[in-house]
This record gives sequence, C-alpha cells and structure tokens, in this order.
Amino acid sequence: MTKIAFIFPGQGSQSVGMGAEFVAEHQECKAYYNKADELLGYSLSKLMLEGPAEDLTLTYNAQPALLTTSAMIADKLTKAGITPDYTAGHSLGEYTALVASGVMSFEDGVQAVHSRGMFMNEAVPAGEGAMAAILGLDRDALKAVTDEVTASGEVVQLANLNCPGQIVISGTKAGVDEASVKAKEAGAKRALPLVVSGPFHSELMRPAAGKLQENLQQKAMQDAEIPVISNVTAKPVTEQTEIQQLLVEQLYSPVLWEDSVRKMIDLGVDVFIECGPGKVLSGLVKKVDRQVKTYCVYDEATFEQVIEASKEWSHEEARG
Repeated sequence: MTKIAFIFPGQGSQSVGMGAEFVAEHQECKAYYNKADELLGYSLSKLMLEGPAEDLTLTYNAQPALLTTSAMIADKLTKAGITPDYTAGHSLGEYTALVASGVMSFEDGVQAVHSRGMFMNEAVPAGEGAMAAILGLDRDALKAVTDEVTASGEVVQLANLNCPGQIVISGTKAGVDEASVKAKEAGAKRALPLVVSGPFHSELMRPAAGKLQENLQQKAMQDAEIPVISNVTAKPVTEQTEIQQLLVEQLYSPVLWEDSVRKMIDLGVDVFIECGPGKVLSGLVKKVDRQVKTYCVYDEATFEQVIEASKEWSHEEARG
C-alpha cells in the first residue's frame, strides 16, 4: 500500500517568482499570498513574485515566504485528493509541516516564522556566525573535529545531517573556518561556506530560543492530525506540548534530516512529495534511498505530474 510523506523545504530554497503560476491562475492560491501580506503588514508577495532576491533572502522574509508557498501547494494537493500519511520539513520547513498536519493555522504559522526569523537575526550580529557544508566525512569523524575546535574556545557543531556524506556545521566564523580546515585534514572531500545570515542550529541561537518559546505560547496549537517527524528526534510526534518544546530546541539542535527520511521509510513511506520551490529535499531523499519515489511540486506542470502519478498508486493498491 502506498504511503505518502509531504516534505517541506527550508531556507535557501526561496526564489523570486516562487508560486507565480499558481497565484496567477487560481484565486484560492492568490488568497494565501494576500493573507500573508495582511498578517505581516507589508507586501511579502511582491518580494516573492518580483524580488529583489537579496531582500527575499533576509531570514525574516525568506521564512514566511517559504511557508506561504509550501502551505498553499500542500493545500492544493490535499484538495486534489492526495493526502500525506506523514509530514516533515527541513528546519523552517517543519513549521509548514505543522500547518499541513493541523497543529497550527496558516495565519499563526506565518506570524510565528516571521518572528522566528527576527529572533534568529537578532541572536548573532551579521558576520559573527557562519555555516559550511562538509562533504565526504562521516558524522562521528566530523563531530570529533567540531568538539576539538569548540574545546579550544570557538563554538562550532553539527547543524544539518542532510544525507550520507553531506553535513552542515554551524558556529562562530572563526570556529567554522578552523573546523573546515581540520575536516579536510581528517579526510573530507570539500568544505563549502554557505551564504547564510547566521549560525543556525548552533548553541549561538540559544538567546533566540527563549523569545521563540514565549511567542509560541501565544499561538493556538492542537495535537497533530497527521504525525510530524521532528527535526530534533527524527521520530513522529503528535502531542502539541511536545511539538512546541521540540520547536524551541530545534533552534539550537542539529536537524536530523537523514535520520528523519530513514524513519519515514521504516514506517512504510514509499512516495515523498516536496511541496515548495526547488528540489533540494528530493535530492537528499534520493541520496538516502534510491528505491523510493520522489516528486517536487512548484508549478502547474509538476502539480499535474503528481496528479497523474497518483492514479497509478491507486491502481497498484487496487491490484494489491
């Protein structure tokens, strides 16, 4: 029997023109963009559709922009009869998963991630923190490197465990630079600095966590109707108080994406649908397991592909 997961991208996947086709052709899609503008008090939709890219990339714009487009696409799929058995999102994408799973309303989700972006931006002044992707070194060897650098006085830690051979580290600029050099000495193939506005998923984000906790306590959150795979634990969660606590921990904890994908596969998921701009998560899923089916939905053509493919899944179930 086909089991489906909706997966939602995080920061870095935003692009000018995101969702443009849907918004131009469907009033119910445009309503999402209009609602985001209304909630935030400025024209986020103009940034999403027209740019400039450097303003869209600012964390407090990128986060609500991605949630708006991705939640709109998930809703469109659901209304077309494709419903997930599990949801998961990469970092910021976890909030979109919570909207899709009925934990929080779209309205609360947009406001929460805009505030989250502000808190993250304030936690570490621009230029003081950094992140880098380390390719070709396993997690234990890389953790030994980051522990050694942190012990010497510069904070750096594993931030995103994305797929075999791709782990992102995060911390102070000096810490990330030093760990990048030491990782290559330990056998890493490459160390690529990431263009980000802060050291996300590191201890340096703890000042933002307290503010986020207060903010989330003001939101109306319910138990999940569809289990969400937590970034922090890589396990399904449904209970809203646990979800809220994990969202706070997520700010300074590693994103266990590879483990989350493996957990969903263990739970029987064989179709992953990435809802939102880009194809980053689909690529990571394939690096974890090439046997599962992956789809990305970001425009009319990719939406139709999934609708067409879903007919085959129901035939397979009928035959089975």
